Amino acid sequence: MSELVSPKQRSLQAKVIPAGKHPMTFDDISDNALSVLRRLNSKGYDAYLVGGCIRDRLMGKTPKDFDIATNATPEQIKACFKNCRLIGRRFRLAHIVFGRDIIEVATFRGHHEGETGKDNDDKSSKPVEKAAAISQRDKKVDRRERFDGIKSKTDTHGQLVRDNVFGSIDEDAERRDFTFNAMYFSAKDQSIIDFANGHQAIAEKRIEMIGDNQTRFREDPVRMLRAVRFSAKLDMQIPEEMQKDIKECAHLLANIPPARLFEEALKLLLSGFGLHAFKLLHELGLFNLLFPQLSHLLVDDSCRERKLIEKVLVNTDNRINNDLRVTPAFIFAAFLWYPVEERTQQIMYESGISEYDAFTIAVGEVMHRQVQRIMIPKRFSIPIKEIWHLQKRLTRRFGRRPYVLLGHSRFRAAFDFLEIRGQIEGGDLLELSQWWHEFQQVQPEQQKVMIAALRGGSNGRPIGAKKRRPKKKKAN
Repeated sequence: MSELVSPKQRSLQAKVIPAGKHPMTFDDISDNALSVLRRLNSKGYDAYLVGGCIRDRLMGKTPKDFDIATNATPEQIKACFKNCRLIGRRFRLAHIVFGRDIIEVATFRGHHEGETGKDNDDKSSKPVEKAAAISQRDKKVDRRERFDGIKSKTDTHGQLVRDNVFGSIDEDAERRDFTFNAMYFSAKDQSIIDFANGHQAIAEKRIEMIGDNQTRFREDPVRMLRAVRFSAKLDMQIPEEMQKDIKECAHLLANIPPARLFEEALKLLLSGFGLHAFKLLHELGLFNLLFPQLSHLLVDDSCRERKLIEKVLVNTDNRINNDLRVTPAFIFAAFLWYPVEERTQQIMYESGISEYDAFTIAVGEVMHRQVQRIMIPKRFSIPIKEIWHLQKRLTRRFGRRPYVLLGHSRFRAAFDFLEIRGQIEGGDLLELSQWWHEFQQVQPEQQKVMIAALRGGSNGRPIGAKKRRPKKKKAN
């Protein structure tokens, strides 16, 4: 097995950016995160803010999440905080809970078994003197420390399946994915330690991997999705070489647990930059790995399937950016609608059963196939199915049905979806969506007229239909 940490990773040279030479100060840090840092420091541990919060501040954005890295082990962290809980199996993390605010604290990661240790002792790979001043307590941390007897392991593809290995701050930096995530903010003097020249990558708006691209993608294929997310979110460029490596390694996403891919899909599609993320995913061959039932339908930019996806994502992005509520159920319902329609027609042709029965079977099959790749929890899969079934029910508008549908808990989502479909497909579907739009706006008396007009009668009865006479009571 090839080493997971390449020579390029071990050549990191830390650069200390002192306070005043960068924009980040204590005012940019939440009180809870700052208190965690200071508590760990007061107990003799080294602790730093790391990753996204520093990156966002250097890009002029307001940090929202604050992650902390330290040389304290999870048990040592827990001993410092009464409001701490330990989570995770692949790598143990500490969550410091302040009501709804959770500060995540991770122990510095080290290199796992199978890597040569000589390079780690090479003086040329050590950071500058200030960054290398790791406390005596840190040096005593067991790099092979593990829980439940589980060692750090990889599979045949080089993917990490266990990662309970602790190390020092420089090893932790080497193990991080992108250069702009290997920056550490110290609460002791407000300096930033930049191990991989991430400050320059941010200035150039360029996504750079620490180490060999393909090696790091094989170690954790989700890094390909993270590259897309950062590119879409931060308006940064993915170099051509990395794009090529992503296309070659895209198939490795099939090895990722469906539950983890669900969380990554939400980050990509429900963060206000979903359309940009979708285009990058499709261009790099990742979208088909996430939604394989759509692969043969997205034939070109003008196909109805792509138009529907893009229209839904535009609407979703606008709602998120205007602080309006969105639900993953709507996104997944839109993405999988045409596979459901296609499968319905196939079942009808093959078995000759009714459209309703074929549609019901197709809904179950499409959903079952999708959760093999992206796990969709029941709190979302049930609304998805309801939105789909309502697309059929919205075509039936006689009698009391329109009023019953208006009171359905998923009516608004189903109508919004119908309206988007009408804009894409036109014809009868557009007329149907316009009818429902008007029906919601008019007064009850006008609603009765609209229902009656559908049949051409004055009271909602078909033209020529005879009025039923009340039955005569039998005489005693």
